[in-house]
Amino acid sequence: MGSPASFLPLIGLVLFLLGASTITSQQDPGPDPSSPGSAAHRCFCQVTGHLDDCTCDVESIDHINNHKLFPKLQRLLQTDYFRFYKVNLNKPCPFWNDHSHCGIRHCAVKLCELNEVPDGIKSDSFKYSEEAQGELEECGKAEKLGAVNSSLSEETRRAMLEWSRHDDTADRFCEADDEQSPDSQYVDLLLNPERFTGYKGPAAWRIWNSIYEENCFKPSTVRRPLNPLVSGQGSAEGTLFYSWLEGLCVEKRAFFRLLSGLHASINVHLSARYLLDDNWSGQRWGHNISEFQQRFDAELTEGEGPRRLRNLYFLFLIELRALSKVLPYFERPDFLLYTGDPAQDSRNKDLLLELLRLAKSFPLHFDENSMFAGDKKEAAKLKEDFRFHFQNISRIMDCVGCFKCRLWGKLQTQGLGTALKILFSERQIESLPESGSSPSSFQLTRQEVVALLNAFGRISTSIKELEHFRDLLSKVQ
Repeated sequence: MGSPASFLPLIGLVLFLLGASTITSQQDPGPDPSSPGSAAHRCFCQVTGHLDDCTCDVESIDHINNHKLFPKLQRLLQTDYFRFYKVNLNKPCPFWNDHSHCGIRHCAVKLCELNEVPDGIKSDSFKYSEEAQGELEECGKAEKLGAVNSSLSEETRRAMLEWSRHDDTADRFCEADDEQSPDSQYVDLLLNPERFTGYKGPAAWRIWNSIYEENCFKPSTVRRPLNPLVSGQGSAEGTLFYSWLEGLCVEKRAFFRLLSGLHASINVHLSARYLLDDNWSGQRWGHNISEFQQRFDAELTEGEGPRRLRNLYFLFLIELRALSKVLPYFERPDFLLYTGDPAQDSRNKDLLLELLRLAKSFPLHFDENSMFAGDKKEAAKLKEDFRFHFQNISRIMDCVGCFKCRLWGKLQTQGLGTALKILFSERQIESLPESGSSPSSFQLTRQEVVALLNAFGRISTSIKELEHFRDLLSKVQ
């Protein structure tokens, strides 16, 4: 054995390593996401607890969406029935003369060739039921023979008229494209994802300015916070604006919050699917933390960012409530999500009903009965104003210069408009006949069904993305 002195260098080395280990373990473990100065805290500190005008809280929405609804919804939206959307991207702007279009390549939309769309979808969008399908096929055969099928009952004739020509203009909250127009074409939504295109600046600001300033029941004397088209704004404008907003009736307040929530959702998507790298080896899309902070950090937005995110949750509640209310319409035995593939159609309907029943099971739904509930004459006038303003907003989407932004803007406004149509058609839905062959005052076109579920899919994805941004920002000082 060596002498004690020979072990001294070894003992010194061990003590040094232990000391280094202690020093390492005592180093700063990283930013604390709950710290008032942290990036995560600045974006999300107010995005918690109960929402205004609701009995629901943010955490309950996170749980049902992220762990239950989101996975099922993604499966449904990848099916043929929900991925193909017919849209007219060539309608002129009805509000101002602007024929300029975005020249950025990421603004382009890839349109479908006719052979890429399932036959059942491109045939007739009103073929919703097995009985209707059979009757329409018989009509087609008779027409080819140059004959009139006199065996059709009067009831069947009325039902066919209902399926093919149902006019619910008075119930619509948005202006729908004419599907029969030669300018309307099918788009595969999976091949044209919503993401950052580079479309920004005065042209984009003009769209949102027209929405907020002209269609949100706001007097010109009240300035909207952080309006990029107005210089010299300070915190005083924000204080005045929210004082005005809180003084509004619940309907007008909800209208603003829905649009703010939609705007927030779009900004979340643009931040989550951002072009991070574009070179000879390909494109890399991903989460842009700086972009997210610019839009939602409380310090960078004078407190506006967290308010916008809370409005996103409010929008989720409204659309979730619509899905729960429309369940009886889809539960009818003869209703089909018709693509021409019976096996796929059956699976799609089962998945849709599973999703809607899950939505109905949510215990903290928004109570739409609190809206338009006062004096009948005043409530009717307010509801008509509500509808008129939202129809205007759907028309503004035809002024968007970026075609991909226009596509998703039109789809999401139609989806939200369909949700509002459902919420305020409660009596019609409750009195639906069991069979689709009987006339009903409530109908949804295929376009409305596709827009409704895809719009909710966008909101659901936004809330799921917030979970990712919370995690990413927790690592940023």
